[in-house]
Amino acid sequence: MLTIVSGVDWSLLTCARKGHITYAPDEAALRDRLHVETPAGEAWRCLRCGTYVHGEPHGSGPADRAPLVMRGHELREALIMRFFALERVIRGLVIAAAAYGVWRFSAHRGSIEKVFEKEIPLLKPIARQVGWDLDNSHVVESIRHVFVLKSSTLTWFALALLAYGLIELIEAVGLWLLKRWGEYFAVVATACGLPLEIYELTERITAVRAGALVINAGLVVYLLVSKRLFGIRGGKEAYEARRRGESLIEVEQAAVTSHTEPAG
Repeated sequence: MLTIVSGVDWSLLTCARKGHITYAPDEAALRDRLHVETPAGEAWRCLRCGTYVHGEPHGSGPADRAPLVMRGHELREALIMRFFALERVIRGLVIAAAAYGVWRFSAHRGSIEKVFEKEIPLLKPIARQVGWDLDNSHVVESIRHVFVLKSSTLTWFALALLAYGLIELIEAVGLWLLKRWGEYFAVVATACGLPLEIYELTERITAVRAGALVINAGLVVYLLVSKRLFGIRGGKEAYEARRRGESLIEVEQAAVTSHTEPAG
């Protein structure tokens, strides 16, 4: 799977979906490296995939004002960010639904409790068939404990769940839009929740809890290292310098400079 993904030309794939981006720099030497005359007319190199595209360039001006286009592994990083964003959206919606469920339960607790106590005796014969003693069940006792909680406690619990869900959705928006503030927000919010997830695993190990911890810990490490947050690996300046250094304009500009420098 990883071999197949790594072999994909993400730049060309993105251009096929979104279209090419061409630019005509004012600098003559650089302009010549991005432009060619063909029997079908002039063609300009796409800043994303590098292929020649017939027609007028989409923009022109000084080279330092050319659009900074994501290409190569940066597009793969964007795909990973949006995977995490989708995971956050799903989690945020589930938590928000849980908050609504707690609020509804608080408002109709009495009627729900009556139904619950009415149905328990009817379920006992079936439970005995599978070896489940409802009279001494921890699940049943936990549900009965919830029924005696104060309404204010349930309200605060619902509000806490709602706030948690909103945090997840804010993370999702920032990561999907590939914003740096979203990356910082995701790291801080996710890191704050890791101790609780580790504590939950010490109480009981489940596939869901273990999977959530792996995803969240992986997101924190990935963002810190790849996006160079909090000054790691040179911080934002180094990250932006790497992006500019990988742009087609910068690569061709470096080639022009190397050809014009006098031999030592």
